Amino acid sequence: MTLAVNTPYTVPIAFMQALQVTVLILIAAGATAVVLTRRHVHQVLLLSAYGMLLAVLFLVYQAPDVALSALTVGAVALPIILLLTLAKTRKREE
Repeated sequence: MTLAVNTPYTVPIAFMQALQVTVLILIAAGATAVVLTRRHVHQVLLLSAYGMLLAVLFLVYQAPDVALSALTVGAVALPIILLLTLAKTRKREE
């Protein structure tokens, strides 16, 4: 059996490749959903989910430090900033 990494928690390469392909397909679908969404609030929420998917991708590729940074920025900070911006511009329009 060929292993993806040699750690106490060994995983076969075929499983890791299937997991990587699955996550990449989900990321492509998520990016497409963000781009095709018309309503701004829904777009921000999908962008947050997309940020979480990117964090999962970095975990799958065994980069937990980058995953934590991506989770903080892509799934928390950026959506909050965008939602606050949307709220402020809507107040100006009224």
